[in-house]
Amino acid sequence: MSALFDLSGRTAVVVGGTLGIGRAIAHGLAQAGADVVCTSRREEQVNAASSEIESFGRRTVRCVSDVSSRESLEALLGECVGEFGKVDILVNSAGRTKREPTVDQCEEDWNAILETNLNGTLRACQVFGRHMLQNGYGRVINIASLSTFVSLFEVAAYSASKAAVASLTKSLATEWAKHGVNVNAIAPGVFRTALNQKLLDESPRGQEFLARTPMGRFGKVEELAGAAVFLASEAASFVTGEILVVDGGFLASGVNQ
Repeated sequence: MSALFDLSGRTAVVVGGTLGIGRAIAHGLAQAGADVVCTSRREEQVNAASSEIESFGRRTVRCVSDVSSRESLEALLGECVGEFGKVDILVNSAGRTKREPTVDQCEEDWNAILETNLNGTLRACQVFGRHMLQNGYGRVINIASLSTFVSLFEVAAYSASKAAVASLTKSLATEWAKHGVNVNAIAPGVFRTALNQKLLDESPRGQEFLARTPMGRFGKVEELAGAAVFLASEAASFVTGEILVVDGGFLASGVNQ
């Protein structure tokens, strides 16, 4: 059974893989045997994340990228193919958000969020997906959200983008299934990171998130690694078009006490 989850000989690219959820997923893929390329816009973060991958005994390349630029993503693919010969696994974890009343949100902010979360995911899927389709094999893992399914207060652009990511995931899964490329998504619940720690621990919003999570705690980003390894592995060879929720029971809950 363990062989089904073994990623030895596979190459993974984690876009947005230098911090938070993407970084934890990158670590999980490396620990399962894959060579992993962690990429983002900031060179110092890429270098730090790459050193972590190497500490697991895996190979990587240091390459910055920007999901708003198709040329940047094509250059990233070229670097990876030049080093490893192929890319088997793509994780799209780059994202952004901004909280404000929707009635006040300017089009510039709305478009910027959709540009990263939705259009950036599409670009990466197109660039790396074409390569995978040509090879007859691939695993694409997009990052959705609780807001794919339910409303989160005053983050309408983020919610719209993540709902669209789920729809895009299903569309690509349908188009690519017969060509050996599986496309799925992970929808994380509420996970504590360096960026949201103060919000979760010191605000009424954080208290509401906690109260609505039946497990009674926030997730640890490392707890997303297993879902990613599963979707990237042969254990998920007949799984495509799915949104795998990892949320401590948040979406299942009604009244918790």
